[in-house]
Amino acid sequence: MKKLKDYCLIFICITELIIGLIGVIVPLLPTTPFVLLAAACFARSSDRFYQRLIGHPWFGQYIKDYREGRGIPLKVKITTICLLWLSIGSSVVLFVDFIPAKFMMIGVATCVSCYLWTRPTLEVSN
Repeated sequence: MKKLKDYCLIFICITELIIGLIGVIVPLLPTTPFVLLAAACFARSSDRFYQRLIGHPWFGQYIKDYREGRGIPLKVKITTICLLWLSIGSSVVLFVDFIPAKFMMIGVATCVSCYLWTRPTLEVSN
């Protein structure tokens, strides 16, 4: 039964990772939550996959810093929040006609921005 649970978690992890990678390209789809969730699932199901993800040149250091509570670099926070508001704002203005959906999108963007801004800031040495 444990093997089945591990296989299900690995399937979920790979799915989350694919969605996260798509989020690198698609502006309204977040990358970080899916990659962090994939890392958490891999940590519980497959040490081999977890180590590969932690060793990844793009995502590895961000996952390590987040899991160890060191925080998010200020440049990443600012870039993420700006892109979030640019994509949500343009969607609200140009594409969404349903007023409650506009308020919901603005509420989500506000909550995500507050969450990101309140995370510890990682001091990056040059």
